[in-house]
Amino acid sequence: MKRCPELQNLSREHHTALRLALQWRRAAESGDDQAIVAASAHAREAFDAELLPHFREEEIYLLPRLEAVGASAVVARTLIEHRALQRLVRELEIPDGEVLLRFADLLTAHVRFEERELFEDAERLLGREILARVLRHESIAA
Repeated sequence: MKRCPELQNLSREHHTALRLALQWRRAAESGDDQAIVAASAHAREAFDAELLPHFREEEIYLLPRLEAVGASAVVARTLIEHRALQRLVRELEIPDGEVLLRFADLLTAHVRFEERELFEDAERLLGREILARVLRHESIAA
């Protein structure tokens, strides 16, 4: 799907998240305890280094603007899923294949939701000019 230039960085981060989720899913499904331990550690590291900053970018800059133009349902779902992913990654402090699989599956579904619904709404409701300013962290008059 062609993404407007203003959202391309976040969209590229989604692509990375999908690749990681696939790796973690494969480790979880392998049943190999060492692979699960390594993948769980990697998931926690990647969450802190890559996913959490991505979530913050959306939550601080993008979601409030979408909420302001009436996209409450997609904003609520985004926040709920961010918190669920945070809970699951905390559970991975004790490596567990089932938790790792749930984390990978939710991350995959979440990325697809954001690409298909959240970003589509952002493009449609905010437009490129406002998106560009929001994602450059510029203030916007109401």
